[in-house]
Amino acid sequence: MSMLSEGRPTRQEDNLQMTDTGSITTHTGNRALMVDEPLIFEIGSPDRSGVDLPEAPPVESRLGGLEREAPMAIPGLSEGETIRHYTRLSRQNYAIDVGLFPLGSCTMKHNPRLNEKMARLKGFADIHPLQPVDSVQGALGVINELAVWLIKLTGMYGVAMTPKAGAHGELCGILCIRAGLEARGDAREVILVPESAHGTNPATAAFAGYKVEDIPANAAGRVDLEALKARLGPDVAGVMITNPNTCGLFEPDMKAISDAVHEAGGYVYCDGANFNAIVGKVRPGDLGIDAMHINLHKTFSTPHGGGGPGSGPVVLSEALAPYGPLPFTERHADGHITLVEEETVEDRHPHTFGRMSAFHGQMGMFTRALAYILSHGADGLKQVAEDAVLNANYILRSLEDVLEAPFAHSGPCMHEALFSDKGFTNELTTLDLAKGMIDEGYHPMTMYFPLVVHGAMLVEPTETESKAAIDQFIGAFRSVAERAKAGDERLKSAPHFAPRRRLDETQAARKPILVWTEDEDFAQAAE
Repeated sequence: MSMLSEGRPTRQEDNLQMTDTGSITTHTGNRALMVDEPLIFEIGSPDRSGVDLPEAPPVESRLGGLEREAPMAIPGLSEGETIRHYTRLSRQNYAIDVGLFPLGSCTMKHNPRLNEKMARLKGFADIHPLQPVDSVQGALGVINELAVWLIKLTGMYGVAMTPKAGAHGELCGILCIRAGLEARGDAREVILVPESAHGTNPATAAFAGYKVEDIPANAAGRVDLEALKARLGPDVAGVMITNPNTCGLFEPDMKAISDAVHEAGGYVYCDGANFNAIVGKVRPGDLGIDAMHINLHKTFSTPHGGGGPGSGPVVLSEALAPYGPLPFTERHADGHITLVEEETVEDRHPHTFGRMSAFHGQMGMFTRALAYILSHGADGLKQVAEDAVLNANYILRSLEDVLEAPFAHSGPCMHEALFSDKGFTNELTTLDLAKGMIDEGYHPMTMYFPLVVHGAMLVEPTETESKAAIDQFIGAFRSVAERAKAGDERLKSAPHFAPRRRLDETQAARKPILVWTEDEDFAQAAE
């Protein structure tokens, strides 16, 4: 058992006790090595520079009277100051290389450095998508081999590699469904989305022009099969289902759901964001899935976050594969690989709905994902799923005595553990607990999602965390949860030890300050 769960005061509790009797302040506002770094506009000025450049020779203007009338007010720093500024800012970030990332459904796992080394090899890192096909055979071979692995692991028939992320992959799958229906002259208007699906699913269906209808969950947190069957009809194009679902549970009726949808003339889209829980154990194709996106940054360890680069290949059933997007790779008997695009499609892919993006996909992510797959092999990937599920159930059972686990009665969870805020006192909320976790040195878990659970807290440890790391997290989580149930007022103002205190999130959303407004001294320096 972690020392944090044996009644020993945490560092946070020690410091909070000190704060109650008067906290120590510093002249700089810094906290030892955690520097309170100002904005670059506040420490730089336009009349300073880290380099000396010769005066530019006069040139004839080509701006037609649109020239600047005054110098740009860009802050300047010396080279050393610039490096320190951005290094200090980077230390205020949380990252998987800093600690456990408990974000549920996001699968924030360790990114093996071997993958990074492979992605930086000459021939992968420095190529251009417009190079002649014969000059990038190795890169196309990586794309093709990864595609073969994804088809093998999912038990599907084809794969589209071009989608750039999960939501992009969802759109690809729904467009394939639309193309398949249009090819048979069947204009259907409705997509069914269970309550336990990912939030992007209804948005994707609506973006593709479909009406969206909810399917309720049963008491066990899974799709209500009878409610789904009752709604199926000639207007239903398909269902978008997440399996394992966002409650962290596997859908045991998945095959029955697929059979019912197919019998009604629709298609089945599966959100593959949680594939990490079943990779190597379950093949979605065997469950009747027609299309499923795979987040390479989740299941196959490519870097996650920062807005990209992402990658969301979509595996397709035999029924939908003819409608997949271009381009795609094609390996011939002699080993040579070609790209099938609009100008070369001929009769081999006449029903494609077109392109999802300009080029073939995110090469860096493909290289990293294939390196990860080849490092593990089929048996290793199976263990990935088993260890991820084991870690999540360890967290679930270690905390269910202090936090309500609404679906713990349904049996073991899959890749993530779900808790609620039931039992919190003094008007404390899930948000307060999350802010308290920041003081403990952790990025908060996923909050208020799924919507079917009040005050939801969704925790996914992944398979790459050790028992020691998970024990430490459990101890911290338990400590803050006990304080929330005891009504500790100090949680309402947490975090206390972060670089920035708690923000007014309502005002930040309604009245965001998106630009820095220069003060008078800065403006004078610019002149």
